[in-house]
Amino acid sequence: MSAARAGSVLYSETGGAGEDGADAAPLVMLHGWGLNLRVFDGLRAALGAGQRVTAIDLPGHGRSAWMAQASPQQQLACLAAVLPRGAALVGWSLGGQLALQLASQPALAVRRLVLIATSARFVRADDWPHGIAAATLRAFAARLERDAGQTVADFLELQARGSADAAAVLASLQLSLQQHGAAAPEALRAGLALLEHNDLRALARRIDIPALVIAGQYDRVTPPQAARSLVQLMPRARLLQIGRAGHAPFVSHPTQVGAALLEFIHDDSRQRPSAEPQLTP
Repeated sequence: MSAARAGSVLYSETGGAGEDGADAAPLVMLHGWGLNLRVFDGLRAALGAGQRVTAIDLPGHGRSAWMAQASPQQQLACLAAVLPRGAALVGWSLGGQLALQLASQPALAVRRLVLIATSARFVRADDWPHGIAAATLRAFAARLERDAGQTVADFLELQARGSADAAAVLASLQLSLQQHGAAAPEALRAGLALLEHNDLRALARRIDIPALVIAGQYDRVTPPQAARSLVQLMPRARLLQIGRAGHAPFVSHPTQVGAALLEFIHDDSRQRPSAEPQLTP
């Protein structure tokens, strides 16, 4: 496994042999709010050594530096600068929203998109009932200012809730922070601001590449209804719902998610996949 190049603003790790041939797309993983690339360790192991994978710490998370005074657009540009052209992007939660935005950039030529526990809009609206109330998110942000450590800990517990083995999922999420580092307070604040203001519904309609949207059946953060609605927005998306999973189905069910991911990224079919959900027990 190789780490990020010296001097790079964003820390990343790359492993796996990859496949020869022009059709082999590099696989890049983007984690969610408050976590780091260690959360993907189980999924990367499930994918096997034959799949070349790069996982990236988002700005201010894990071992990536926070870029003070950088706008959200500049932060996104920093991510775009380290992405290989023609990648298959895997984004979880906030990382999924970032992956959607990156996939809209023609210069990156993103070939496939996997969105895990991702919503086009995190906050509820009159025409989008699948999110949380803005007031609830602002109260969460206020708690973050008073006690960041406890707020992140509570969020980890919420992400694990609903999983078949919630205690094991929570322990895995906690271990990723212990081993690889917590997010900077500035990055946490900026991430919450993105979640409050992002509305990617119009953008999702323009993402005309194969997409797999993965939802946890009992996700308490991003409800499965948000995933279903996201699939309906995207021209070439299909839904996979993982039974007895919460907000981190790739942690609770790495083998099932890994198998689905490999099948999807190596599928040469040009036909639009079905939007009907597939339920995995």
